Amino acid sequence: MYTASQTRYDSMPYPRCGASGLRLSAVSLGLWHNFGDTGCYETMRQMCFTAFDNGITHFDLANNYGPADGSAERNFGQILKQDLMPYRDEMIISTKAGYYMWPGPYGEWGSRKYLLASLDQSLKRLGLEYVDIFYHHRPDPDTPLEETMGALATAVQSGKALYVGLSNYDGPRLEQAAAILKEMRVPFVINQNRYSIFDRTIERNGLKDTAARLGKGIIAFSPLAQGLLTDRYLKGIPADSRIRTDGRFLKENALTEKRLNQIRALNELAAQRGQTLAEMALSWVLRDGIVTSVLAGASRPQQILDNIKAVQNTTFTPEELAQIDKITAE
Repeated sequence: MYTASQTRYDSMPYPRCGASGLRLSAVSLGLWHNFGDTGCYETMRQMCFTAFDNGITHFDLANNYGPADGSAERNFGQILKQDLMPYRDEMIISTKAGYYMWPGPYGEWGSRKYLLASLDQSLKRLGLEYVDIFYHHRPDPDTPLEETMGALATAVQSGKALYVGLSNYDGPRLEQAAAILKEMRVPFVINQNRYSIFDRTIERNGLKDTAARLGKGIIAFSPLAQGLLTDRYLKGIPADSRIRTDGRFLKENALTEKRLNQIRALNELAAQRGQTLAEMALSWVLRDGIVTSVLAGASRPQQILDNIKAVQNTTFTPEELAQIDKITAE
């Protein structure tokens, strides 16, 4: 039987999600790529133990995480049942719905029918009565926003979610959704969006500024740009890299000479700061206090320990920030 470390809360910061009362660990564990049926179950268990033993309380899932769809929730649900259920009240468990899950007109997007059916399926796979955060995973251009937000409200009112979140929204749509949820008195606390040194989209589309103004948290996924913001590719493409083993998200053509030169320059700056490139990349996302937490994926426990080191130094000088901007300027 797993017993959690007595010192698990000693060094991890727990910033609030915007103006809410909910705190998240500054580093969260994303169960996107490596908790599906293609992964090693014992490795999954050890990653969860390592994360929790070192202060990571937030475990992030979605209905379609795997592969196959639903398998990450099912595998994590088994780990909960087998090992972690005594600590359930110390954990934040989130899931999402929005992408394709089953055939026919009710298996994706943002209808009330799909969202509430998907949440019921997720809870069954997880073996839980409720999740802490239920997200709409992507905007739906064809369903009225009032319907989608109403489904999130029902999830909370029925006791199947404590809080709600939005993922992949831009600033204007976030503001519209937040107004609807506020009128419904729904505890909307967080936005999940891609954000990294190499992807500044939320700075350009208004999401980051709007979230800060409205007092909503942000959790950043892909903060390492699918592994580009590490030293992994500085000496070529390893045989066991994601590019070689799973080309769905990171393609070999992403490693242009220009990109490699940027990675080398950033790696040198990180070394000057006494950090690895991965640590600096995570620290950069957390630098100004607007982003609540970074979602770091992992394929083995040691990667989690490496990622956690980022919280030790999230302060950048104006000169360092200017240098990062200069290196990454298109």
